[in-house]
Amino acid sequence: MLIKNMYKTILKNFILLFAFLTLISCNDYQKILRAEDIAIKYKAAEEYYENEEWRRASNLFEQISPKYRGKPQAERITFFYANSLLNTKNYLTAAFKFEEFVKAYPMSQKVEEAAYLAAFCYYKQSPTFTLTQEKTREAIEKLQEFINFYPNSEKLSDASDLVQELRIKLEEKAFEIGKQYNTIRDYKSAIIVLNSFISDYPGTPFREDALYYLFDSSYMLAINSIPSLKLERLNNAKKISNEFLNDYPESIYSDQLGKKILEIDKEITIFART
Repeated sequence: MLIKNMYKTILKNFILLFAFLTLISCNDYQKILRAEDIAIKYKAAEEYYENEEWRRASNLFEQISPKYRGKPQAERITFFYANSLLNTKNYLTAAFKFEEFVKAYPMSQKVEEAAYLAAFCYYKQSPTFTLTQEKTREAIEKLQEFINFYPNSEKLSDASDLVQELRIKLEEKAFEIGKQYNTIRDYKSAIIVLNSFISDYPGTPFREDALYYLFDSSYMLAINSIPSLKLERLNNAKKISNEFLNDYPESIYSDQLGKKILEIDKEITIFART
């Protein structure tokens, strides 16, 4: 019991000490923010940066940046400020600052790194595939610019991987639009969109899914067609099913496909007898 109480006392004292030191640290930081001496702010900003206290560092770099414009320290401050913003996930402003660095210091040893990080910030702004993809297209453009300008960069492979990831996201978005038309039973629109998708993205990882939903939309359209259009649409659905089975003989959709093919064959046989 005594040992347990001693442990609680030590823990309590440690928590109080930590809180006290944190308070002192916060007070020091607030004093530095309000200080008039730019040199003190610069020194503190670099210390916060080295300790990876990114938010404090970025706030101080933002304050002192205009004061050092045109001075030797400006290059270092601009890069550190941009990188602090990146690490606080302020990707929009970080991208702007890295691009500003590239334009202002084209001969810097950090220019290639800054160019990559600028493009990376655009990549980080790309939303989930369910949302509009303007930012994704912009990120691809920026990463491709980096690849074209620095073809021998150590970051070339990383940049290429990011481009591929973003392109797959665009493909998923395009596929989901076609699938959604199928879901809401707008089969004509689904057929148009999915046909375009398969044509535009021949190597997409979503091709199997797209081809199945193209078949399903064609099947549903055919089955529910008026007699004058039904046979042509049944034959078209049958053609798509043959392509699907040829390309994906062991597909997860095989059972569903098989049942619908039987129905198509049955309907075609009826037409042949009339």
